[in-house]
Amino acid sequence: MDENAIVVENLSKRFGSFTAVDNISFEVKRGEIFGFLGANGAGKSTTIRMLCGLLQPSGGTARVGGFDILREPERVKENIGYMSQKFSLYEDLTVQENIHFYGKVYGLSDAQLADRKQWVLEMANLRGREMSITGTLPGGWKQRLALGCAILHRPQIVFLDEPTSGVDPVMRRRFWELINELSAEGVTVLVTTHFLEEAEYCNDIIFINAGKIIAGGSPKQLKENYLKTPILEVQCSNVVEAMSLIEGQPWAVETSVFGTKLHVSVVEQTAARAAMTALLHQHGIALTAIERITPSLEDVFIYLLDQEIKKAV
Repeated sequence: MDENAIVVENLSKRFGSFTAVDNISFEVKRGEIFGFLGANGAGKSTTIRMLCGLLQPSGGTARVGGFDILREPERVKENIGYMSQKFSLYEDLTVQENIHFYGKVYGLSDAQLADRKQWVLEMANLRGREMSITGTLPGGWKQRLALGCAILHRPQIVFLDEPTSGVDPVMRRRFWELINELSAEGVTVLVTTHFLEEAEYCNDIIFINAGKIIAGGSPKQLKENYLKTPILEVQCSNVVEAMSLIEGQPWAVETSVFGTKLHVSVVEQTAARAAMTALLHQHGIALTAIERITPSLEDVFIYLLDQEIKKAV
């Protein structure tokens, strides 16, 4: 059996003169959690729809679970689970009716459906709420119900498109526990997310920007390969003015705002600390703290986007 659950080769999608996905290639190993990351409009959802057999590519091809998305789209659909970016549920149906509907769509027998229904209710913490109208449920419960409906037929490959969008942090963590449980059972999960802290849970990641893959690897590899200089987190007053002062200094490589703080990639941290302290003091900006931090995937992503912008200029 091929060790790769998904193989993408030179896949492209054009809408008129606009290229949404631009000649991308990558592989996803069986049983891994694979992160597909990028800003809104980068081409993530378009790629997933092509891999699910829902959208015809303009060029290239892919194999999903051993089936060609061009020649065998129906076989692809039979062997995957897909949870779309928006809730893939009928909100005017009850919880039970949604489960029954998807079970029949996937061709489950009555006995199989009865067994899987109990699993979904338990997993989604909806036991006793079978007759609740789906549209009245909190977002986190709807997301878990949507995941349960997407994998009623026990697919070996699952596509999750922004599965935790609009869900609170506690529910997001619980949802990722479910994703890890699926992976532990040998299910391959390809997930898109704009929460970069979530990508730390992935085995491998690719970053996509303007339809093109700009980097790939494990979270550890991405941090080591692209962020080779120390990163200082700076807490101060007026971070916007502070950033404009720091940018362009010979000791500062990259500068970006993270909430109410700055992340500054520097050539050498001891000299940079002293120079930064003097610079901010000189301009009347109160400095609270400067600490070296372990880079995050968000640091990597911002760095990569900055590099893409510089290439385009």
